[in-house]
Amino acid sequence: MFSGIVEEMATVVAIKKYGENVDFTLRCSFVDELKIDQSVAHNGVCLTVVKIEDGTYTVTAMKETLDRSNLGLLKEGDRVNVERSMLMNGRLDGHIVQGHVDETATCIAMEDADGSTYFTFQYAANKEMAHRGYFTVDKGSVTVNGVSLTVCEPTDDTFKVAIIPYTRENTNFADIQVGTVVNLEFDIIGKYIARLSQF
Repeated sequence: MFSGIVEEMATVVAIKKYGENVDFTLRCSFVDELKIDQSVAHNGVCLTVVKIEDGTYTVTAMKETLDRSNLGLLKEGDRVNVERSMLMNGRLDGHIVQGHVDETATCIAMEDADGSTYFTFQYAANKEMAHRGYFTVDKGSVTVNGVSLTVCEPTDDTFKVAIIPYTRENTNFADIQVGTVVNLEFDIIGKYIARLSQF
């Protein structure tokens, strides 16, 4: 379980494919605090630490994860938003994030907001997915590349988020441009409400 408050950006230092799996080796400041089997969110995707060596750690992504997320697009040198699992003895600064990415979206617009920036994202939407809770609502929560954000101006297949300078400088929103593919996790509470409404 995560909060969507990114700790920092890790750098991809190696990518190794074997079968349908991919090992990603990354470097960040808290490598020495990690343990094997620990969960870390990478652009919002919960992955398990499988190796720690020489100031780096390695996680494995399987085909399902690669198909649903932007991890398969990563290259050596790319920056990835990382967050360790949430401690249950403090404040929940973001919102409840599972680390289970639902699908990807594409940035289709960026607008200056007098210091901050509005990003508009478009995702594949259909009625079946909406009935399962895969949609956004005004002032609701959404996770974009692991960042907990508030939705504004949602449509059937788009939404905007306002990114303050601090967030843009300290997450890989700094690297997002029109055309960039990002990971989305819709609000788990909305998914449960959508499911209950079917009974």
